[in-house]
Amino acid sequence: MSQEKPQGCAFLLQQVGSEEIFTPEKFSEDQRMFAETASTFMKKEVYPRVDEIEKGDFDLMVKVLRKSAEVGLTMIDIPEKYGGLGVDKTTSMIVTEYLSHYSGWATTYGAHTGIGTMPLLFFGNQEQKEKWLPKIASTEVIAAYALTEPSSGSDALAAKTRAELSEDGEHYILNGKKMWITNAGFADLFTVFAQVDGDKFTAFLVEGDREGFSTGAEEKKMGLKGSSTRELNLENVKIPKENLLGEIGKGHKIAFNILNIGRFKLGVGTLGGAKRTLMVATNYALEREQFGQPIAEFGAIRSKLAKIATRMYSLESMCYRVAGYMDRSLETLDSQADDYPAQVMEAIEEFAIEDSIMKVFGSETVDFAADEAVQIHGGLGYSAEYEVERIYRDTRINRIFEGTNEINRMLIPGMILKRTMKGQLNLFDQIQKVEMALAEGEKPTPPPQGDDPTLAFEKFVTEQSKKIGIYCANQAIQKHMADLREQQEILIDLADIISQLYVMDSTVSRTLQMIDEQGFEATEPQRAATLLALAEAFRVVENRGKRLLYNLADGDDLNAHLEAFEKLSFYSRIDEISLERTVADAVVARHGYPF
Repeated sequence: MSQEKPQGCAFLLQQVGSEEIFTPEKFSEDQRMFAETASTFMKKEVYPRVDEIEKGDFDLMVKVLRKSAEVGLTMIDIPEKYGGLGVDKTTSMIVTEYLSHYSGWATTYGAHTGIGTMPLLFFGNQEQKEKWLPKIASTEVIAAYALTEPSSGSDALAAKTRAELSEDGEHYILNGKKMWITNAGFADLFTVFAQVDGDKFTAFLVEGDREGFSTGAEEKKMGLKGSSTRELNLENVKIPKENLLGEIGKGHKIAFNILNIGRFKLGVGTLGGAKRTLMVATNYALEREQFGQPIAEFGAIRSKLAKIATRMYSLESMCYRVAGYMDRSLETLDSQADDYPAQVMEAIEEFAIEDSIMKVFGSETVDFAADEAVQIHGGLGYSAEYEVERIYRDTRINRIFEGTNEINRMLIPGMILKRTMKGQLNLFDQIQKVEMALAEGEKPTPPPQGDDPTLAFEKFVTEQSKKIGIYCANQAIQKHMADLREQQEILIDLADIISQLYVMDSTVSRTLQMIDEQGFEATEPQRAATLLALAEAFRVVENRGKRLLYNLADGDDLNAHLEAFEKLSFYSRIDEISLERTVADAVVARHGYPF
């Protein structure tokens, strides 16, 4: 891969296929070994215990978590000097994907190794890291993250938990409540956010055995019954001033950056969950017979399997593309520099937009997979005796985790506009190109579909969709520049367009590379999935684009916008039924995800 430092949101600025992206086909032998380790651990240690864990046996969950430490799975992201393995981000994502096939376990593991560990790793001082990270790596200490409160969810900075410096200046005294805290039933160390002097949002490291610290009863949840979720009660909890994490009043930097990392991991986690779901659905369809044949032979069922696999192919392409970007960025940094953790955080933050897209698209993909899997099971899908019933309940939380999908949708165009105004993203140059294309007046003609190793038609669909998206975004900016952040419905529609552009660009780019490496004939299922993904994505772009224009203008102005829109648009004429049959053949042959 190129050593050039990549730029976030580059897919909006450059031609599809113009750069090499990282994909699963490029996994190294070491990375495949980590995947095998995680897969084997799930088969031997997790799946045989799911029924017990689902009944709330958290002592067993702790034992399983500590067994995962014995094979190195809890020390993936921790540097070697603190007792970890310090692997690259791609390897970390691979492990996350394979450990996410059972949500109760994945949530527990992720809360410990992710949001429970990352605040300390990136914002702790040397003494704090040396004290805690080796113990977290070995699971001698189990970590958790305490941000949400009964009255502050998405508005995290409105927290009411207080932290006051003691009279002798040696301790902070914490009072308040936190809710929805994963691992609360057995965690030893919590990252807790509180207001110092009433208005300085700050993070602290709080040990669970401190006097005045207690937890409520286990929450009665719709899903994720295998994970511990409790309320935290802090009543005059006295902690040494050395437990202050980061700087006073800078807790928002920790909270928001850790949520961003959480979205990065959640995107690939939903991919792992979707792969398990597709396997369960496919195997059931192959076993269940109706009218004298397996239901996997019925077109209606095969269509569902194909649609699930297609969305997953795009999600996988998006996730590992970002992982590759992050690793390339991190390779340019000086690991010996004093501010190396801050540099790493900045490198990760560069792809915050892609992270939000992955989180939204991934959570909705696994939800779609679970819903269709229940439908494939018919009435039995509603029975708790079948795995798919639990999968259906477990997946729903992903659209709420790490910032709701609504919040993330509003963040996506907001971050793009902010970077554009700062000169970090040259979106205005793209706007000018679209205006020039419209001024030429000719409606573009799509290249013919067919046996084309260059995927000229697929590239055309992607680039025209970008032009439509950029045109609509420009109209929204021109009308609402001062108050665009307050136009939530517009932001959400723009986010859906932008997300689909990333889907298209990533999927086409990956398939182009596969054609170069494996040959045209060998990639028939991937090419079919790519065209299917483009057809679905283009419908979203077209629908959301027109919806925006109908709101942004009326009368002659609206007519002018619709004329411009018509010049940029086209009839795709994609035979989706035939493509679905090709993808479904591959799914059934592999008993699950075929790519």
